[in-house]
Amino acid sequence: MSDKIFFATTNENKLREAREILGTGIEGIKIGVDEIQTLNPEKCAVKKAAEIYKQCQKPILVEDTALLFEAWKGLPGVFIDYFMKTVGNEGLLKMLEEEENRGAVAQTTLVLCRGENDYQIFTGVLEGTVADKPRGEHGFGWDPIFIPNGFDKTLAEMSTKEKNDISTRRKALEQLRRAVLFS
Repeated sequence: MSDKIFFATTNENKLREAREILGTGIEGIKIGVDEIQTLNPEKCAVKKAAEIYKQCQKPILVEDTALLFEAWKGLPGVFIDYFMKTVGNEGLLKMLEEEENRGAVAQTTLVLCRGENDYQIFTGVLEGTVADKPRGEHGFGWDPIFIPNGFDKTLAEMSTKEKNDISTRRKALEQLRRAVLFS
């Protein structure tokens, strides 16, 4: 890697996964900013990257992860973090109880900002369904309630390797690797 890239996150699990997937010495930097009110993950991630770049003036990598429920027309989307902090997986499942459509899409949006108005966007998407109850001991966040298509277990029931092999974070980080870091 020619430039050092700083991954702006306050979530140690995201930083750990990024390091496991990229296999490189990417550095974490704990800078948080307020998120804009939008359902568009790309707009949210670009805005965060711009704000963080202004503060640190270093090549910065910003991630925004969204979980979009089909029954709720895309909510909670980029607001999943707020839902997790307030109602958690049990609360989300309670709100979904009466919904027949359990389809969901997980999306990770990465933005690499190397200067003012110098952004590259990388997106990883994984379709799946929402489980009836939390299952599994691994992972974090909403991993216990998300079942990727083609699997019969939640992300939290998978080993770290299984999850990292299919994760939205991996998909976005692999795009980053091909386009920027290791081309």
